[in-house]
Amino acid sequence: MSESEVPLAHRVPDLGALELLLAVARLGSLGAAARELGITQPAASSRLRSMERQLGVALVDRSPRGSRLTDAGALVTDWARRVVEAAEAFDAGARALRDRRDSRLRVAASMTIAEYLLPGWLLALHAGRPGTAVSLLAGNSARVAELLLAGEADLGFVEGLSVPTALDSAVVARDRLVVVTAPTHPWARRSRPLAPEELAATPLILRERGSGTRQVLDAALGGLARPLIELSSTTAVKAAAVGGAGPSVLSELAVGEELATRRLVGIPVAGLALRRELRAVWPVGHRPTGPARELLALTRS
Repeated sequence: MSESEVPLAHRVPDLGALELLLAVARLGSLGAAARELGITQPAASSRLRSMERQLGVALVDRSPRGSRLTDAGALVTDWARRVVEAAEAFDAGARALRDRRDSRLRVAASMTIAEYLLPGWLLALHAGRPGTAVSLLAGNSARVAELLLAGEADLGFVEGLSVPTALDSAVVARDRLVVVTAPTHPWARRSRPLAPEELAATPLILRERGSGTRQVLDAALGGLARPLIELSSTTAVKAAAVGGAGPSVLSELAVGEELATRRLVGIPVAGLALRRELRAVWPVGHRPTGPARELLALTRS
């Protein structure tokens, strides 16, 4: 079995090991890092050696004066920090999905925002208000409006062209939609940009009706062909495109990693700017207060 065929879980250190490395880098001492994480120094030393064997590089120079990162260790630490930060955002989002009865902030968000922006915002809210219980309801932009108007959410986030009726809004981010295909698709070998008319006439892998992404695309092209596949989440659409099922149009937020690793290829479209504003929304006359107001402020900082 080649190295690339070994499961990722066996090639990448676990979160506990990465947190230990970050603590050593910050404190300059394996013993101090062990105390901070609540483990014994022998256990910390064993965990560090195991990580070095797994990666095949020395990460830390140990001496009586303390522990110092090697050059390779400094690089790995930077990568580890991104993984741990992503895990923290994952945890914040997952905790919000637990529909707790004591929730003091109920958030409804369209799928792209819920998947790629909201976990980071919730993590920042938790840092400032650790006692605030948050519940998250994810759906398309039309569903978000329904929840707000029914009084089942305190603050919403949508990504369509317009603000749903009876809602006020504030722009919290801007986004661009990208036409993407798997590298094996004929469009990936084109030498010239795609014509908007050809894109409009091509069956695409799309989100369901009511999604902001589909609304923006439909308006920009003046109509769409019948979808090749219709799916209810951004992740599912992306997976189908990566698998070679056909072309799609997705948020730039969602496909950055896939474009960087060439699992997807961006297809330019002549004379078409698929830009949109991402908005926080709430019922007219009910400006957010308390935790909802604080979350809104965090999205705009």
